[in-house]
Formats: sequence, structure tokens, C-alpha cells
Amino acid sequence: MSDSAQRYFEQAAERLGLTASEKKLLLTPHREVRVQVSFRMDDGQTATFVGYRIQHDRARGPMKGGLRFHPEVNSQEVLELASLMTWKTAVVDLPYGGAKGGIAVDPKSLSAGELERMTRKFVDEIHDLIGPDSDIPAPDMGTNAQVMSWIQNQYEKYHGFSPGCVTGKPVELHGIEGREEATGRGVAIILGCTLAQLGRKMGGTTVAIQGFGNVGSYAARILHEMGARIVAVSDVAGGITHPQGLDIPGVQAHQSATGKIAGFAGSRAISNAELLALDCDVLIPAALGGVLTQENAGQVRAGIVVEAANGPTNPGADAIFNERKILVVPDILANAGGVTVSYFEWVQNRQHFKWELADVRDKLEKKLSRAFRDVWEISQEKSVSLRAAAYMLGVGRVRQATKLAGLG
Repeated sequence: MSDSAQRYFEQAAERLGLTASEKKLLLTPHREVRVQVSFRMDDGQTATFVGYRIQHDRARGPMKGGLRFHPEVNSQEVLELASLMTWKTAVVDLPYGGAKGGIAVDPKSLSAGELERMTRKFVDEIHDLIGPDSDIPAPDMGTNAQVMSWIQNQYEKYHGFSPGCVTGKPVELHGIEGREEATGRGVAIILGCTLAQLGRKMGGTTVAIQGFGNVGSYAARILHEMGARIVAVSDVAGGITHPQGLDIPGVQAHQSATGKIAGFAGSRAISNAELLALDCDVLIPAALGGVLTQENAGQVRAGIVVEAANGPTNPGADAIFNERKILVVPDILANAGGVTVSYFEWVQNRQHFKWELADVRDKLEKKLSRAFRDVWEISQEKSVSLRAAAYMLGVGRVRQATKLAGLG
């Protein structure tokens, strides 16, 4: 586990009074799987990659977590992300434990046929360890609804019709409406809860968003519709800003037409570093982890940071934000919209009943609003940060389920 994830867990464990044996029990993963993924390339050669699936905890239900295809995937990263899923699902009170998986490969280097063969081969290796009652994968970095379709189809060759074996599927293959927007919409909902708790309105609130991929672009569009002024957005190549607020639908249209956000009419170009230090009410890091550090935390001028990305703030920056009274809404709460709607998809699959989009959005808002209230109340009662409160809530719920099961 990374230093930051370990530190946040240790802080929560200390506040909760966990014993050494309890800490070891909660940190030790249930199962770690490493498999060979070999398949035929288009040129006839055999390619071999390493695939991982780490199942962290099952005290609260089947394990849940994304599957990423990225060249830097390794067991340490997968373990950390699996543990974060354990705490995240507990914070939102979903009946899940945490898991994560991946293959150490650059998916852009593969043809569509190679990607499909690799995915199916991975399922061949792990199908007896996953399933709707044990471990349910979902999309993550480098994977999408198409990859989930292949996983479902290959799993069903062994186990029969079982759409609940994976989430994030296309709607046409038993997916759920609203899944693609879910994480971004969740970020917007959580920011709305935060502002309301502070007695402030969404209308006119200035927001800068680093990252304009799936999460960042949906968060920008939904916050724009809610009346916020999105004063800056960025992608890997840099950002754009406008003090009066960007026309987000226009930015999205420009991005679709050109493949980038740079050059949007009427905007001024800025770097990603400049965006983080922009004068605004709310900063939303929605791209990579570790972007807010001890070196740049003092330059942040936003009064609220909402972590749409996983682990964007390192512990040094977190301490500076606490000292400066900058309110940080942690990732395990702020970006939980995705796994929450994945849960709805799984429930829908188990019921064999299709939900309407309005129902999905309504249930998502209720679920996240309740989670925010739970975290806020702990924060106020214990005089701790929202991050500390979220970890206390998540770790505490897993500890309680473990004890009730007779394991701790």
C-alpha cells in the first residue's frame, strides 16, 4: 500500500481504537491472483502479458472494483486501489467489499481483435474467481463498455447467462442508463451537498477542473447546468480559462471536432500547473493522482477541493490544506458515484428489471447525499477533516461487519 493510503488508514485506525491484530486483518487482502495472459497477435506471434486481480475484503458482500489496462499496472498499485474500494463502498454503504485488477499492457498498442483476444484469455484464467456473488469487475483506465461486453460473454461460456458478473456494460447488453455520467454526476452532487452545508449557492460559484476526460467533462457539464461558472478546464496538453465562465457545451463540441480543448474561441491558454493555482471557489482535480503536493499546495487559492481523481492529494499537501482551512472532500466520497451506479446496474441485473434514467439519477443523489451527511456529522462530532471522517466511517463499517461475522 502507498504511503498516503497507509497513512490515512493508520490515522483512522488510531482514532477508532483498532488493535494491532484488527489492523492486520483489515489490511491483509483476501486473495491475490497473478496470471499469465498469452494470446495470438495479428502477425501470428504469441504475446504474453501479466494480469492481476486482487480481492481485498468480502466482509460486507461480494467484492467490487475496476479492471485497468495500462503499462504501469503492478501488484502494489492494484492492492492499494483494491483497499480503497473496500473503504469507498463502505462509506457509501454499498453491500460490497473491494477488489481491483488489471493487465500490464498499453491497450493503444493493440488492434481491436488483439484487445478482444487478450480480454477473453484473461477471463479464461480468472472466471472461477469472479462472478455476481463473489467479485464483480467494472471499467477503469484503459477499459470501457466494449471490454465489459467481452468479459460478460466469455464468463457466460463457462457459467451460463449471468449479466451481473460485470458492470459498466452497454445498455443493449443489460447495462444501465446513466453509468457513463455517474462519476461526474456524483462529483457535482457532492459539491452541491458541500455548498449547501456551508450555506452557499451553486449559482455563480467559480470552478476550475483539471482533467476533461469522462469524469471531468461530465462534472463540468452538469455543474454548468446547475449554474456554476466553470472558469477553467484542462487536458493532458494544457488548459483554457475564461473569468466569466466557459461555454461547456461549446468546449465539448470543439473537443469532439478537433480532439483537443486548446484553441477554444474566446478562451486563454493556461498550463495545468496554472489551473491548480487559479483564483476560484472550487478546485476539482479530475485527472491523475498525486498532482497536489507539498510544493504547490501553498499556491492553491480555491477554498474547496473536491477530489474527482483517485489520490490527487498527497499527505504533505493534505496537511497544508488543513492548516490553511481549505476544505478537501476526499476521493473515497467525492468520486463514489461510479461504483454506486455500478451497484444499481448489478441490482437491476439480479432483479431482471430495467430502471429508468430518472430513477437512477434520483437514487444516486439520495445515496450520495446520505453518505455526505454521515461523513460531515463525524467530521463535526470528532473535529476532524472530511478525509479523516470518511476513513473512520469506511474502516469502522468494515471492522463492524468483520466482528459480527465472528472473524475479529
